[in-house]
Amino acid sequence: MQLKSSLIALLAITAMGTAVAHDRSPPPLVRFSGTIGVDPLTAAGGVDTLNVVRGINPGGRAWMLRTLKASVAKDGTLTARGTNLVFTSGDLIGGRGGVTHVAATLACGPAATARKFNSGPFELDIYGNFRINGKLSEDGLNAAVMPDTCDTPVLLIRSANPTTGVLGNWFAAGIPAPVSGDDD
Repeated sequence: MQLKSSLIALLAITAMGTAVAHDRSPPPLVRFSGTIGVDPLTAAGGVDTLNVVRGINPGGRAWMLRTLKASVAKDGTLTARGTNLVFTSGDLIGGRGGVTHVAATLACGPAATARKFNSGPFELDIYGNFRINGKLSEDGLNAAVMPDTCDTPVLLIRSANPTTGVLGNWFAAGIPAPVSGDDD
């Protein structure tokens, strides 16, 4: 009986320690669940124009991203997981073509004055799957100091050069999700 009581007490203490450790993670600033693939052209006044979002050009062909779950913490840590980032037309349909790395850009604020925060490059596997985990940067060198709120958030998944770190065109955008609670 004494052993059973000791075991229950130990399990309770462990659970409390885990809960306390979990509470130390920074709260989310913004979350995304679901995606919108890029269509390189958009109609503006009845005329096709480039589908530029927050000053970033689209990929040259239509892309899709089957799933995306992403969260940006108030300390600028981005965690994102995407599946099947692939072309939706032409001879490369269903594949990633020559794109081997992606990055994410979070834009906060109205289109004309949005602040942009970028991740580094992360590998895109042959099936178009990726994981991005790291701190966002506003200047490409230092961890970003994030705003208190991220109004009109836009998360773009972009091509990235793994050698130079230069980010390219966008292929997909995340759909904003509730910050609190479970969106599954």
